[in-house]
Amino acid sequence: MKKILITGTNGMLGKVLVKQLLEKGFYVIGTSRGECKIVCNSEKFKYYEVDITDYFQLHDVLFDERPEVVIHAAAMTQADECELNKDKCWNVNQHGTVHALVGAKMYSSFLIYVSTDFVFDGEKGMYKEEDECRPVNWYGHCKLAGESVIKDAEIPWSIVRTCLVYGEKTSGGRDNIITWADGKLSKHEKIKVVDDQVRTPTYIGDLAKGIISIIEKKATGIYHLSGKDVLTPYQMAKAVAKYKSYDESLIERVTADTFTQPAKRPAKTGFVIDKAINELGYDPISFAEGIKKVLG
Repeated sequence: MKKILITGTNGMLGKVLVKQLLEKGFYVIGTSRGECKIVCNSEKFKYYEVDITDYFQLHDVLFDERPEVVIHAAAMTQADECELNKDKCWNVNQHGTVHALVGAKMYSSFLIYVSTDFVFDGEKGMYKEEDECRPVNWYGHCKLAGESVIKDAEIPWSIVRTCLVYGEKTSGGRDNIITWADGKLSKHEKIKVVDDQVRTPTYIGDLAKGIISIIEKKATGIYHLSGKDVLTPYQMAKAVAKYKSYDESLIERVTADTFTQPAKRPAKTGFVIDKAINELGYDPISFAEGIKKVLG
């Protein structure tokens, strides 16, 4: 059975990937900054502390483990933080990707890079894999630079773009649109949510399954993996309120210019996922089903 190395194991996607890969019998090498945040007693799982910006740390693990596949999920993903710390964002999202590629080229045979809808400008919406990328913020710029690095790889590669990922909140993990809305509304707190941005929100379990399908099918190229539902954040928050029978009047519909944020957000993203459906058998759940999975 194949050995898979994951960067960014302590992140939301990394944790779910470890669980699903082990369930399928893969050997999994987890790497991330700091101590391991995954409770796992499997003999097929091993963890190393690795700072992706330090090439030699990653090289040593790759040299020792020789994984067949590298999933590069480590990233700095908070758009505002990236805008305020541009050097750090570049080091993690571009230099870190170079490090993953160089190491994978030496010791592995397949590299999967996790990217974002923020590589697009948000003017068109419902993007296909071949649509032109024009990021409007530094985070998107750095992730696109990472994509450019991957496309020049001399080993088989796949780029997975995803959109507004949500899932069950874990200890120490960040909120997502569902857990944030639930947390606020459950305390009867008013929230302002934008209704002039469009996304196709992605359940974390579906994203992980899609990536594993890429491994199993040895699929190369760019794939858009997201949910099917086209929604605004306001509609998502209303769906949470309806599911939990919260007071929907607590949710105020606003526009993006209501907020002063360092990073500009693309107005309309969202993905056409036909390629993933046809080539990978990708079959994401609905947002309503996702709410049930996250909130029980």
